[in-house]
Amino acid sequence: MNILGIIGYPIGHSLSPLMHNTAIKHLGLDYIYLPFEVKKEDIALAVGGVKGLGIKGINVTIPYKETVIPYLDGMDESAGLIGAVNTIKLEGDKLKGYNTDGMGFLQSIKIDAQEDVKGKKVILFGAGGAARAIAIQIALEGAEEIIIANRTIEKGEKLTEYINKKLKAQSSKLKAQSSKLKAQIEYFRKADIIVNTTSVGMKSSDTPLFPYNYISDRHLICDIVYRPLETDLLREASKRGAKILNGLGMLIYQGSLSFKIWTGYEMPVEVVRKTLMEELKS
Repeated sequence: MNILGIIGYPIGHSLSPLMHNTAIKHLGLDYIYLPFEVKKEDIALAVGGVKGLGIKGINVTIPYKETVIPYLDGMDESAGLIGAVNTIKLEGDKLKGYNTDGMGFLQSIKIDAQEDVKGKKVILFGAGGAARAIAIQIALEGAEEIIIANRTIEKGEKLTEYINKKLKAQSSKLKAQSSKLKAQIEYFRKADIIVNTTSVGMKSSDTPLFPYNYISDRHLICDIVYRPLETDLLREASKRGAKILNGLGMLIYQGSLSFKIWTGYEMPVEVVRKTLMEELKS
């Protein structure tokens, strides 16, 4: 029996065990995927345990995507650019880190929304780890302009500076903008794609990120939240004729990329999607 898993804190909410075990069962593989709740002071022991116990691979979720890096033997290009790891594979006696978050989002845009980010103007709300992974991936894909809109503009500027430094040769124009400013309506008029990378929308009591009347039928509105499947942002966008995309696709495609890294097999994406949809609606 080959062991896979996920480390984070807390971990009880994660859909990753259901996702990967559904794929494993469907393909008839000799694997099992387990959740491991790890406290901050035990992170070095946990990552070392992957090698010591011969665990084939793990996912890394909040808050350890950056914390694990010093304990790895190497990283792929994507993880190096993003400066965060969401997937670790035991390769011989070495631990290698990967990041599939940005590519997972991009696949969801291409496959689920049937859109291409190349040449598009994008507004990204948030300046955390998810925003960094997504912004780097869509810059590499050739987005024309990326506005990082964050409540504290300093954090947005720091992220913009980080990305520009990492992607010296890329032509995407990156700019930070306070999400509180009225001036953002001008960016909405020009934008093609708007992405919420924050946790706003997980609770019905959350204050809207921006006035919904900024949305028009020319926009693709993406929300990486998948609990609930339809946030207030997506509901209001739909009312205004915009195309919408929830966070379930990103979750599944980043997971399918991890699955391929570990097992060499393609994840049965639609089988997994059906199972996760049933779980989220129950």
